[in-house]
Amino acid sequence: MVNLHVNETTVGDRTVVSIEGVVDLSSLATLQDALARAIQRHHGGVVTADLDGVTAIDDCGLGILLGAAATARRSGGDLELVVGDGPLRRRFEQTRLDRAVDVRSTIA
Repeated sequence: MVNLHVNETTVGDRTVVSIEGVVDLSSLATLQDALARAIQRHHGGVVTADLDGVTAIDDCGLGILLGAAATARRSGGDLELVVGDGPLRRRFEQTRLDRAVDVRSTIA
């Protein structure tokens, strides 16, 4: 059962992929597909992944985020992550994901 919901919107001039739920083995394909589609549609632009609604993410999920950032950069764009203070933010700091991908507290 996939407990992950994604929604793509535009906020100002930014493409935002809002992600809610648990990122684990059962939901990896959903996350990967949503980010790949957004990056492809907005070739060369910045795609923002809003992770404030994510309650947990496993190591494979972190790999999907890194891979999406690499794909965006190859097309001349980038991927940025939005997550407030809390367990997910601390996980990004502990794994040093925040050094490889821009992590912001808000979309603004």
